[in-house]
Amino acid sequence: MAGESADVPPVPPQDAPAERLMEVFDLVGPLYRRVHRKVEQTAPIEGLSVGVRAVLDLLRAHGPMTVPQMGRAQALSRQFVQRMVNDAARHGLVESVANPAHRRSLLIRLTAEGRAAISAVRARELALLRRVDGDLTTTDIDACLRVLGAMHALFGDVDVDVAVDVDADADAEVDVD
Repeated sequence: MAGESADVPPVPPQDAPAERLMEVFDLVGPLYRRVHRKVEQTAPIEGLSVGVRAVLDLLRAHGPMTVPQMGRAQALSRQFVQRMVNDAARHGLVESVANPAHRRSLLIRLTAEGRAAISAVRARELALLRRVDGDLTTTDIDACLRVLGAMHALFGDVDVDVAVDVDADADAEVDVD
C-alpha cells in the first residue's frame, strides 16, 4: 500500500488501540506546551503565572484546599504548589485559614481579588476556545474526556513528589527539592 514502509512490521491487532493512544500522547504534549505559552503571553493582563493560574482555578472549582491536596489534584510536587500559593498570597489572590480537619495543614482559599482574577482569565480562555474549528459536538468532547480520563487513571499511581534518577539504577529514586 502507498505510504507504508516495507521495513516497519504491521501492527498486531491487539496493539492497534495502544498505537492510537500513542497518537494521543503525541498531540497532548505539544498542545500542553502551546497552551502554557499562550497563558504566559496573556498572563500580564492579570499578572498570573501559569502555576498561579492553575492554583486559582483549582480553588475556584473545588473550594478551599490544603497544599498537599492541590499537589495531588494537579499531579505536581507539594513544593511547587507551595511556591505558587506563596506567589498568589503575595499578590493578595489567596489566603490561609484554619483547617478544622488538621491543625498543621492550613486551608488555602481564594480572596475576592483572586476570584476576580481567575474569572477574568477564564472568560478570556472561554472566548478563545469558542473559536476551535472542526464542528466538534458534545459527544466528541465527551469521548475525548473519556479517553483522556482512562489514560490519566492508568498513571494515577505515579508519585509526583519522587523522581527517578536516570543515571543510577532504574529502581533508585531520589526526592525532588
